[in-house]
Amino acid sequence: MSEVRRQGLGGGKLGADSPLFGGSGASTNGDGDPAGDRFREPDEQPAWDPVPDDFAESREAAAAEANRAAEELLKLGDLRDLLPAAEPDRALDDWGRSETVVSLMEPLLNFYYRYWFRVEVEGLENVPSEGGALIVSNHSGALPPDAPMIMQAIRNEHPAPRPLYMLGEHWFKGYPGVSMLVNKMGLVPAHRENAQRLLHDEGRLAVVFPEGQKGTRKVYWQRYKLRRFGRGGFVRTAIRARVPIVPVAVIGAEESAPIFAHFKLLQKLSGLIYFPLTPSFPHFGLLAPLMYLPSKFRIRFMEPIDMAEFPVETIDDPAEIQVISERIRARIQHQLEEMLDARESVWTG
Repeated sequence: MSEVRRQGLGGGKLGADSPLFGGSGASTNGDGDPAGDRFREPDEQPAWDPVPDDFAESREAAAAEANRAAEELLKLGDLRDLLPAAEPDRALDDWGRSETVVSLMEPLLNFYYRYWFRVEVEGLENVPSEGGALIVSNHSGALPPDAPMIMQAIRNEHPAPRPLYMLGEHWFKGYPGVSMLVNKMGLVPAHRENAQRLLHDEGRLAVVFPEGQKGTRKVYWQRYKLRRFGRGGFVRTAIRARVPIVPVAVIGAEESAPIFAHFKLLQKLSGLIYFPLTPSFPHFGLLAPLMYLPSKFRIRFMEPIDMAEFPVETIDDPAEIQVISERIRARIQHQLEEMLDARESVWTG
């Protein structure tokens, strides 16, 4: 058996001329004969000619055409010049946001804003009146009320009210009624191309919550302790779109819908992204989302960070992106602690 193995495989050695390494196949076995010659006649030796590439010219032509198309696009200038102008009176925009639905929801949102949460706003002048900007905020509550309250603050208090879109995870798609409503209210799936068009090309205002679901899953004793801001995707988004980041700190939301525990078994059985125990859920069922506790809200808009100062190449540097992300996270955390120290009561502020 060892003799057969020695003769068939060249003594267990593969030379540089072996076909396995792209050689001519003329490597010799241990007896000095070409490996494998004993199994065929000399006139049957393979030529080992390279396989002709019949598509090389086609690929080169396609690459040249792509380069020409890219050059033409650059000549056209900014993509925003190719987009249609904004139509303020349009009932439904390209993102599915419906001004009609927002107007119908406004009485309920204003009730919460003015009378239930009694929202107090600071630094609203830091939100640009025009052009794209990315609002970055902490996130909390079983069914977070922070996004609609930030939206109402800009809608009610800003000298130049603007529609606010939310870049977020599209987990709502599993719930048809909720999915339809949040889309009509301005939710945009957080995809790189969506963010680029929304912020850079259309010059819109958007809010993002880098804590994601981790922020909304926090139990009560973890309140106002910011979770990790992911991998800094929001930083890349702002640098790529060349828009400022406006950090925002919100207090009151943690107490309006506190989570005391999670039930993993019920989460699996119900198909929900999580199954929390709150003051109103699960015992009040579908009415729970409307049964927030009347905590006092404070929203602080901080000075914008000019992300255009960073070279576009920064988006390819994970370490630098993480440093910027952590600085913004620390800034929001510091503001939260300062606001909490100044707060005398959860209910009266």
